[in-house]
Amino acid sequence: MLYSSAQDWRDAPNKRVLFFGMSGLGKTYVSNILRGAGSWFHYSIDYRIGTRYMGEYIADNAKAEAMKVPFLRELLLSDSIYIGSNITFENLTPVAAYLGKPGDTTKSGLPIDEYRRRQEQFRVAEIRALLDTQYFQTRAQQLYGYDNFICDTGGSICEWVDPDDPNDHILSELSKHTLMVWIKGDENHTAELVRRFDRAPKPMSYQPQFLDRVWQEYLKENGLSEADVDPDAFIRWTYAQALAHRQPRYQAMADNWGITVTADQISAVRDEAGFVDLIATALEDCH
Repeated sequence: MLYSSAQDWRDAPNKRVLFFGMSGLGKTYVSNILRGAGSWFHYSIDYRIGTRYMGEYIADNAKAEAMKVPFLRELLLSDSIYIGSNITFENLTPVAAYLGKPGDTTKSGLPIDEYRRRQEQFRVAEIRALLDTQYFQTRAQQLYGYDNFICDTGGSICEWVDPDDPNDHILSELSKHTLMVWIKGDENHTAELVRRFDRAPKPMSYQPQFLDRVWQEYLKENGLSEADVDPDAFIRWTYAQALAHRQPRYQAMADNWGITVTADQISAVRDEAGFVDLIATALEDCH
């Protein structure tokens, strides 16, 4: 690991961490606290995906919808209006909206082949954004003078890596430049995430093999054709399975490449000093 001990971490002039885990457990919460401390650069993987690697896809999709409206079509063709996404660290809705949900197109669903195509675009984009981490570390320090660095990853990082492979390209690169920190939830957190998702289901990114399996299972169990799938019903049904699928992958990432803190510990952090203490304790525990 990047820091060999709790003291090594405390003494480091440049503290560099990467948070991973399910969305909703505190990655962005603690990133915002550290960014607010003034000496931490916050690199959001999802923001990078939406602005650098999928920005054109997202804008073109919005333009395609606008072109269906004669009034907007004329304005677009004459370059009289501009359509773009307004992505921020706090609002990543344009990315989720582009990913979409598979199923009945009359309920805003996507044909499964188009859904798979967008999922693949996201996979490529996320891997590229993850591998940009060192570039942003260097940029943050040399250009802006930030000594400390946070990489705030999306929940799907575990889908694209093999945590049991000591030569995994993505994890090898990330662990060279950051201390990888798993924010782990318990059963109560999982239940709350499921309830939250059920109230407002959001698009997600899945490992292709996992998506193919759950899609076929859902069609078979419900006796549906692809065009008859209710998009929200499918992703609600899939969400709890996705949590169970990801948990052992996160665990292996923490066991082999980093350290673990709990969501409750993260939620108790109020300032930079409290965060530094928490990571020092976690490093002591893993040694």
